[in-house]
Order: sequence, then C-alpha cells, then structure tokens
Amino acid sequence: MDHPSRREFLKSTVTTACSAGLGVCALAELLVAQPAPSSPLAALPPAPLPIKKGLVFDMLPAKLSYAERMKLARDVGFEVVQAPTTPDEHLAEEIKKAADAANIRIDSVMNMDHWKYPLSSANQSDVDRSMAGMETSLRNAKLWGADTVLLVPGVVNPETTYEQCYERSQANIRKLIPLAKEMGVIIAIEEVWNKFLVSPVDFARYVDSFASPQIRAYFDVGNIVFYGYPQHWIRTLGKRIVKLHIKDFYFRKGETKWVSLGEGDIKWREVYSALSDIGYNGSATVELSGGDAGYLKEVSARFGRILSGEPVV
Repeated sequence: MDHPSRREFLKSTVTTACSAGLGVCALAELLVAQPAPSSPLAALPPAPLPIKKGLVFDMLPAKLSYAERMKLARDVGFEVVQAPTTPDEHLAEEIKKAADAANIRIDSVMNMDHWKYPLSSANQSDVDRSMAGMETSLRNAKLWGADTVLLVPGVVNPETTYEQCYERSQANIRKLIPLAKEMGVIIAIEEVWNKFLVSPVDFARYVDSFASPQIRAYFDVGNIVFYGYPQHWIRTLGKRIVKLHIKDFYFRKGETKWVSLGEGDIKWREVYSALSDIGYNGSATVELSGGDAGYLKEVSARFGRILSGEPVV
C-alpha cells in the first residue's frame, strides 16, 4: 500500500537531495512519480466460469439433417443443445442418435405447448393439452439423457388474474412432479413476458412454494432486461437456478429489439460476477436467431468471452 506518510517522506527526501545538488535528483523524482505497484492478483484476468456452452436446436440450419446439425453445433464450439418437445417417437430417436454421434449432449428440453395452452387457463381442454405436452417433454428428456424441461408456468391476461395464474399453475405443476421424479428430470420454471413472476423475490417464492427438488428456476438473462437487472435476479435466485438462457436486448431511444451478444444493454461483466458469486456451474444456452456456420462460430466466440469475464465485442 502507498500510505500518505510514505509518499510525504519520499517527497521530502527528494527535495533534500535536489537542494544538495546531488546527481540522483532526477532519478529520485522519477521514482516518486511512479504509481505504487499493484497486487499481482489484481492484474490477473478473470477466471473462466465452469459453465457449459449450449444453444437452442432451432438456431441450427433447418436444411441440414439432424446429424449434420448436431455435428455443426459441436464443431463451432458448443457442448450442449436444448431440443424442442418431439411427440414423434421416430424423430425423437433420430435426434438422440444424431446427438450421440456428434458427442454433444441434449441437456434440456424446450416445452412447446405452454404459451398457447397455458397451465393457468380456465379452459380445461387447454390445460389438458398443456399437461400432455409436458408429459411428452419429460419423456423426451428421459430418452435423450436431459436433466431439465423448461416450463413457462402460466400467462396473466385479461381473462386470468395474477392470483388465478399463481394458483392454477401451481396446482397443475404439482400433478407433474411424480412423473418428473420418475423420469429423473427437473421442471425448470422460466420467467418471460407473460406478466407473471415479475420480480426476483416473487420468482424465488414461487419456486420455493413447491418444496420439491424437482422444481427449479430456468433463468433467462435477456427476458428481464426491460424491467430489471439480471445480476440482481441471479443473486436473489441463487442455487434455485438450474439452467440459463443467454441473449441480449437493446432498449434505448424508444427502440427495443433483440440483438447480438454484447450489442445490447446487458452489463455482461456484472452478470459474470453474479454467476461467480452464486457458484453457478451448470450450462447456459444461447437463444438467438439462427444462421450458418460462420455466424454460429461468432456467437460461440462471444459467448466464450462472456463466460471468461472479458469484453464481448
């Protein structure tokens, strides 16, 4: 440390030396002017977070076969894939074989019927369809070796109040817990623009209300930027987070849009610090528009810089 008393002592020594006409005057002044050496630890770059990089399956070019898409994901630097609900058993088997051949893991399932047919609906046929979709997703996860199914729990709208969304979705999710436990899969609740679970405290309480290890949080970093700060949510949710979605969002000067990683309003270094603070070591899945190999390679590189605490662009 460069205490004031130490600096004053050096300055007085320099003044004395200069007054005496000593030849060391210029050298001494130069030495005093130098900043105090910083700690070697402070100069070290941030350590990469122990997080596996993933992408949603729909980002891969649809013109390619399943095998080619999985291989491409691996070749451009991703370790895991989030696959969509697949009711067709033959397609589900083909997806599994493609992932196995490419040595890339399907680690989560994107449930597909929860938005159009929410578990919070007053219409029982909608709920039945949503429950069937979740059951398919849980069985897909078991087949693929995935440990998590993403679920948007409900939707608040003119017909469904916040309280109704809470109570109905909770009751229906409880019915899914036995199958999730049987399949060895976690149901991960995601926050999205559904006017539900709009604060990290509310989100945490909702997850805790199930008092079940089968119910955790799938935190989407980009979804809450419009009305919150992801680093705050991460620290509040803490160990409840089992998976992450990664995307960037721009909302300045009256303009809002999804953008490439590092080109929006997310403070990625703060997200990095928050994830480090809670000791998160699972996977994180990029959810962006799709593209070719060059585009996906750039996404992977930017994602890698985020996980290393480096400037993204």
